[in-house]
Amino acid sequence: MSTDPSQPAPDISYEEARAELREIVQSLESGGQPLEKSLALWQRGETLAGICQQWLDGARSRLDAAIAAASSDDPDR
Repeated sequence: MSTDPSQPAPDISYEEARAELREIVQSLESGGQPLEKSLALWQRGETLAGICQQWLDGARSRLDAAIAAASSDDPDR
């Protein structure tokens, strides 16, 4: 949900990305994986964190736009 048209929209929801990221963090914290698997999990976690940030940035932009629109419609402001 990025407001930057050069960024593709995430292909999963915020909730899905956050849930998968939580699982990855738990897996990394528990340890026991080979280095290659840990690196792959870390990279996937970075991707998921970026997706979550895109969703949050998009929500912030929409909220800011709604606040600005409401302010311009209110003659007392």
